[in-house]
Amino acid sequence: MFLCLTFLLTWAIIGAYVLAPGWAAGWFGEISGAHPLFFLATWSPALAAIALVLAQGGRAGLGRFLSRLGLWRAPAGWVAFVLLGVPLVFVAGSLLKGGPVLAPLPPEGAGAMVGVLLMMLFLGPIEELGWRGVLQPLLQRHVAPLGAGMLVGAIWGIWHLPAFFLAGTVFGGWNFLPFFLGNVVLGVLVTPLLNRTGGSLLWPMLFHWQLINPFWPDAQPWDSWILLALALVMVWLHRDTMFTRAGAVTEPIPPRQTRS
Repeated sequence: MFLCLTFLLTWAIIGAYVLAPGWAAGWFGEISGAHPLFFLATWSPALAAIALVLAQGGRAGLGRFLSRLGLWRAPAGWVAFVLLGVPLVFVAGSLLKGGPVLAPLPPEGAGAMVGVLLMMLFLGPIEELGWRGVLQPLLQRHVAPLGAGMLVGAIWGIWHLPAFFLAGTVFGGWNFLPFFLGNVVLGVLVTPLLNRTGGSLLWPMLFHWQLINPFWPDAQPWDSWILLALALVMVWLHRDTMFTRAGAVTEPIPPRQTRS
């Protein structure tokens, strides 16, 4: 049901602009990364997650689900990776291809970049309410975290597919296959972060935000290769938990806290 709701909303909106662009633009305006319908299509995993959590747990269940946003404690190594390691991946990848340390500022200056950065906070990271909030815990009831992370990454990549046929968005100029494989790698990489923090939604959202931070330079294809290498190292280091469901987060809605 989560996947049905997520794909239905996103693919219906983006599909209308792909298959009937004149009709869609006439009714709703030209699509862009700042269009309200683009936000709605991007938020579909979160909207599906909230709808299902409400249906299963009511408002109390939704409150416990959203309380996972407050799980801020994380191993120091993961904190360093999200806050410093991810930016260094982009910097290193850019330098390897002869690029700059940071993305060039637009003519409007740094203020415009900060504005885009804040807008990005309310785009991709919100997806994590669905991908890591609902889908991955449910999958981890049946498969080991490594398999669950790969499945979430693959589904995450396929969900983006219609946007690659959509002019006027960043996806329109990308190649889908490297993007898809990159999503699988990222799905694996974020898995131990989810499980080691007890199901935190905050840290996967910060991780997602770093991936789309406009200040980091274009580092393709080197950033993908570096992230793949890091994912392989991470799987090896966490092999005791990545290949077994013991200790994996399996409940989208945390249980009620009982008083002793």
